[in-house]
Amino acid sequence: MQDAAAEDYGRSWYAATAVDAPERPTLGTDIDVDVCVIGGGLAGLTTAREVARLGWSVVVLEEKRVAWSASGRNCGFVLPGFAADILGIVERLGLDQAKKLWALADAGLEYVRMAIDECKMAGVEPRRGWLDVSKVDKGDEMITLVGMLGQEFDASVEGWPTERVREVLRSDRYFHAVYYPNAFHIHPLNYALGLARGAEEAGARIFEHTRALEIDPAGVRKRILTPTALVRANHVVLAGNTLIAELMPQLAETLLPVTSYVAVTEPLGERLGQAIAYSGAVSDSRRANYHYRVVDGDRLMWAGGGGPFARDPRRIAGSFRKAIARTYPQLGDVAIAHAWAGTMGFAVHRMPQIGEISPGLWVASAFAGHGLNTSAIAGNLIARAITENDDTWREFIPYNLVWAGGRLGRVCAQAAFAVRNWQEEIAANLAQRREGLRLTKRAPSPAKTKPDAGGAHPA
Repeated sequence: MQDAAAEDYGRSWYAATAVDAPERPTLGTDIDVDVCVIGGGLAGLTTAREVARLGWSVVVLEEKRVAWSASGRNCGFVLPGFAADILGIVERLGLDQAKKLWALADAGLEYVRMAIDECKMAGVEPRRGWLDVSKVDKGDEMITLVGMLGQEFDASVEGWPTERVREVLRSDRYFHAVYYPNAFHIHPLNYALGLARGAEEAGARIFEHTRALEIDPAGVRKRILTPTALVRANHVVLAGNTLIAELMPQLAETLLPVTSYVAVTEPLGERLGQAIAYSGAVSDSRRANYHYRVVDGDRLMWAGGGGPFARDPRRIAGSFRKAIARTYPQLGDVAIAHAWAGTMGFAVHRMPQIGEISPGLWVASAFAGHGLNTSAIAGNLIARAITENDDTWREFIPYNLVWAGGRLGRVCAQAAFAVRNWQEEIAANLAQRREGLRLTKRAPSPAKTKPDAGGAHPA
């Protein structure tokens, strides 16, 4: 990607390795369409692609560049499920409803896989597998989760004992893991750019550097005002995170912005193989977890450290180097080549907000770090609701708009992140100590031999 375009995307490793990202025009004249999508990220592009494929006219308004925000900055994990714990979903909604939502999440994952092939996307490079590793020794909980997912949700899932985990992740900080073979990881910016091209090929029009200033949702024809022109549409889709929410106060109040950070090391050469013999995605058991994967053959992409208050990514790089060294001491002090940030939208319930706010006004937001599969769900459900009156989106009604607490909510969330991570780090350290004591007790004592009659010890 050219330097100017790379600057638009924050000079991340994704920007440095992205396929061509052509500048799209600013909206200059008033237009009338069936659907106006506000936000050129994953949710908006998926919605536009599917609406256009179904024969309806659609326009996308993006304030900056396609996939400029979290859609082009995330770690690239395409995972089953949601940010909310599946056991919590079962407890809240019951098993049958939880199964329906899990099936939708699976459909979102498969949509990404199919879109890569259908749009012939370059540079996406999907790699299979996700290991959700534990930093504490709670094998019984893993067995329960794996059994439930396999039996009740028909999920493809495996439980890995500690020994197997450490064969591929050579760190004594990890114990057992849950392995999801159908999950995968990708280059998310190239995927989003491929979606944009696919949407345009289907007939959608995308305008960059076109900010939606105001929405008049009254009447059959909604009015969307931009600095240079007016859009009239039967349906408006607010597809994005906290930046989009500013257009609708009732939506903004429901979203908690969480900034996460990503770094990519300099090439590590052969020493990377001494630590990691696994090509899939990895995440640990922390609430604001570290997650990582190998990219470019011998670089390590490391992500996490999220919170409601943003920090300079260059400051977070130092803490990542320490975290990598704690996890994989054999790597030594690694050098960071790229570091960047992205802001996600979280709802209090940690589930996506998908549905109709008022007649003809739709929302797709709060993907909470699971945006690749859940944005695909949102785009497809909303497109089908608009064009076919499909009401599957109503499965998400139990997770409607809930006030996130404003600035006080952000402060409380930051404190909760810190406390939870402190507790989990203590638990992880204790788990390592207990394991060390067990190994010490099991180790045989040095053999003691008696001298022979001549007083000489055996050689």
